Amino acid sequence: MTHANRAKAMLTASELAHLLNVHINTVRRWSNQGILKAHRIGPRGDRRFSKEDIDSFLTGNPESYKNDKVRTEQDN
Repeated sequence: MTHANRAKAMLTASELAHLLNVHINTVRRWSNQGILKAHRIGPRGDRRFSKEDIDSFLTGNPESYKNDKVRTEQDN
C-alpha cells in the first residue's frame, strides 16, 4: 500500500467523532487515555486513526489499543 493510499485509510479525529456521533474532545480523551489507538503525524502531532484500529475498538478487541491503565482503574 502506498503512502497516499495509507493516508486515505486513516481518519482524522473530527471524521471519527462524526462517524461515532461523539464530540471530538471525546475522541481526543479516548486517545489520550489509550482507549483508542492514534497515530501521530506531522510536526503538530495530529492524530490519525486507522480503520483497523477503529474496527477493533468497536468490537472490543483490546489487542489494537492499549488500555492497561483503564483496566487497572476499573479493577480497583
